[in-house]
Amino acid sequence: MTEHNDSLATDNALLVEGIDTVQRSNARIAWSKFRRHRLAMISAVVLLVLTVLCMAAPIVAPYEFDAIDLANIRQRPNAVHLLGTDALGRDLFTRLLFGGRISITIGLTSAFIGTLIGTLVGATAGYYGGRIDNLLMRLTDLAYSIPTLPLMIVLGAYADTQVLGLMLIIGFFSWMSTARVVRGAILAVKQNDYVTAAHALGAGDRAVVLRHIIPNVFNSIVVGATLGVGDAIIVESSLSFLGLGVSPPIPTWGNMLMDSQATMASEPWLTIFPGMAILITVLCVNFMGDGLQDALDPTL
Repeated sequence: MTEHNDSLATDNALLVEGIDTVQRSNARIAWSKFRRHRLAMISAVVLLVLTVLCMAAPIVAPYEFDAIDLANIRQRPNAVHLLGTDALGRDLFTRLLFGGRISITIGLTSAFIGTLIGTLVGATAGYYGGRIDNLLMRLTDLAYSIPTLPLMIVLGAYADTQVLGLMLIIGFFSWMSTARVVRGAILAVKQNDYVTAAHALGAGDRAVVLRHIIPNVFNSIVVGATLGVGDAIIVESSLSFLGLGVSPPIPTWGNMLMDSQATMASEPWLTIFPGMAILITVLCVNFMGDGLQDALDPTL
């Protein structure tokens, strides 16, 4: 009996070791494919550097973001002020870093909220099907039919331009695409034999979805979340540009553009640098999403 138990323990250990080896191999394969995507790798490095600089703004920035210096207003980029100053003499490089903290944080958090809601809705609809699927997909279609930007503008006005309010508003209006993608992936995955075997062994719905289905559609979720970050940054910038984002003097890339729109011709650096920050960040996020899609796609 002891020998039999020892044999079972050995078999289980070998099985666990084999699973770990397969997981490590899959991770190495995904990393290898991602590294071969040059644009994605370059974008990941640029995005990492930009994010670290923005998050470390209190340490890296040479000035306070609201430090007014009326003796140096509207300075062109120079050795003292690398990106110039605005109409109040505030250092543009400093405000760009502090603004990036807000814009990137809103983008990441909003994308997480939208991805979480979309995954829950899509997984429920795809797994259960029938009336539940029909109800949730009609709800998704209804949400798609609502003009989101005007509604965001109205809600943004009532959110008192707080960062948390913007995160929730953008997140609650960005889940529909993820829901459709996850639903379609689960409809394909749930027909596989290992899902049927899990049901036959007595696994509950929750365990089947979390342990056997979600991991196999995780690539779709990750890619959708990555692309959602760029979309959220653009929406936040749009709302801030319209004066419905974070209130000045707290900088974001969007309200920096709003402040400089009247002087675009005479002081172009006030518009160019925030605009380039938004453009570079969104492009890097999209290229990263493209690389992740190729790296995590098991059919490639």
